[in-house]
Order: sequence, then C-alpha cells, then structure tokens
Amino acid sequence: MSATVARTVKPVDALEISVLVDNVTDPLSTLPKDVKGENAVLRDKGLRVTSGHARCCANHGLSLVITARIGSDIQILLFDAGPEAYTFARNGDRLGTPFGEVGAIFLSHGHWDHGGGLPEALRLVTSANGGNPVPFHVNEGMFATRGLRQPNGTVVPAENVMKPVDLERRGAAIVNSPDARAIMEQVFYVSGEIPRVTPYERGLPPHVKLAQDGSAWEPDPLILDERYVAAHVKGKGIVVFTACSHAGVINVLKDARNVFGDVPLYAVMGGFHLSGAEVEAVIPDTIRDFADFALKRIVPCHCTGWRAVHALATVYKDDVLTPAAVGRQFTF
Repeated sequence: MSATVARTVKPVDALEISVLVDNVTDPLSTLPKDVKGENAVLRDKGLRVTSGHARCCANHGLSLVITARIGSDIQILLFDAGPEAYTFARNGDRLGTPFGEVGAIFLSHGHWDHGGGLPEALRLVTSANGGNPVPFHVNEGMFATRGLRQPNGTVVPAENVMKPVDLERRGAAIVNSPDARAIMEQVFYVSGEIPRVTPYERGLPPHVKLAQDGSAWEPDPLILDERYVAAHVKGKGIVVFTACSHAGVINVLKDARNVFGDVPLYAVMGGFHLSGAEVEAVIPDTIRDFADFALKRIVPCHCTGWRAVHALATVYKDDVLTPAAVGRQFTF
C-alpha cells in the first residue's frame, strides 16, 4: 500500500524550507551556500535596523514551511506549528511567511510542542486566504490524552492537541486517516504507521496515555500516531521530513527507503529525539546506522540534542551536516 502510494509522488524541481519554529536561534554561524541564515533572510524581508524586536525567537518545538517548486508553480505545506501562538505568529511576521499560499497543514504527531500553535496557524492561514478552509492531515491517534511518568511513579499530563471538531471551527478541512497518502497534487508523501524494525529504537519509555474510559494511565512508549513527510527532488532523490522521530530516525529512513524503492534518499531534516536520559544511550547505534543511507544532507532540528549533533559532527563535514535554527532557509 505505502509503496504503491509512494510511486505516485511527482518529482519536483526544488524544495525550499523555512524554519519557522525551532529550539535554537543561531544567526551568526557560517553556513553552506544553499542555506541562508536568519540575518540574511530578515534583510531580504526588509530589515534595515537590527534589534531584539526585529529578530525571531526560539521555543521548544518545530514548524517548517516547505515550498515545492514545479516549473512556475509552487505548493506550500505547513509541517507542524510549534508549541504556542506567540512564537508562531512572531516568527511568521518577521520571516514574511506567505500564509495565504499554504495549501495544506500536516501534523506529525499528537504532542503540544508540534500542535500547540495550530489554532494560531489556522487563524493566520484562513485570514490571509480569504477565509477558505485548508486541508489538514491528521490521524485519530494524535488526540489521546498523554503524559510522562516520573521516576517516583506520578504522571505529569501533557496539554492535549486541539480536537478535530474544534480545528474545523477554525477553518481546518480535516483529513483524518492512518494510511499513507500523496497530497497536494501528488507532490508530498505522507507516511502511514512507521514500522519499528531496529533492535535499539524503542520510543520514549516513560510516555503514557490515558485509557479511553479515563480510568488509568497506560504505557505508550511507541507513539504509533507519528508520521513523516517526504518529497522527490529531480536529480537528487528523496528528502525526508521527520518531526520528532519517536519511531527512531533510522526506522524512519528505513521505511522511506523501502517505500520509494529505487529512488535514493538524499536528505533528512527534523527532530531526531536523541536527547534525554531515556534515549541518549542509542546515539552511537544511530550514528553508525546513518552511514547505511549515504545521505547528502543531514539537518537535525528541535529535540535532537547537542550530544547527538556533536556525535554527528565527528563523522560528517559541513557539506553534509547543517543543524537547523530559527529563520534559516534550506534549499534542496
């Protein structure tokens, strides 16, 4: 099923990715020629006097604006919306994000650091597009009540992602399905459930969800509602966008390689969730297995963590490894 869908995805001429929300702000580091830093982006958008008021801000979460170019046409996908309204709106304004041209919204999984900004995203998109509903891709598993079990056994609940009925009231045209699909004129591939095949990627052990009857917290380490997005760039290959990689970034890449068959993987961009006491032990295995994919670009974001980025930097040079930061623009 997934491989059949992947074969329908149309190659695009180029992808341009604007980092709207991320954990890191880094306007000063030097970058490869196909990556534009926040300072250059802001100058392009009209900045003449630099100040704290003019800059983007970081927050714990992720949101990417992915623009696919096909000849003179474009398709813009909003990939997640960060943790809350302020960061999303502030950075969108500073970066000149074309909200009125967003053709669809994709939520990667049901955690607040990716979905807390969705109401504001819908407000900005629909107010800029004349009030038209925007396709919004989810699956039912994203709307469970979740939390993290602490060492003493107590559970700290997490803020829920807004329910589909409430998102619809704000202008979302909900597409609620667990299945793989090609969206936006067959330009983007949305995965189905990601197979867990590596022996070491075991999700997030303390993660729990509330039972349907509300009676108790149940183990939920695998976070099976997580999905990724991919696109095929002509002459390069498949670019994979993974928001948190709770499935394990190697599992994500293995699935993408399987469903796209003969088309090589070119790049991966997203959170690799290799930070935190529960998962940092798998960093060496993950770095080792990255080599199997011969990726030309690796762009860690959000929850990857400095230890994993440092480990990657001992293996990959700047022409392959470029961490994300708020306001950066990547071109593939």
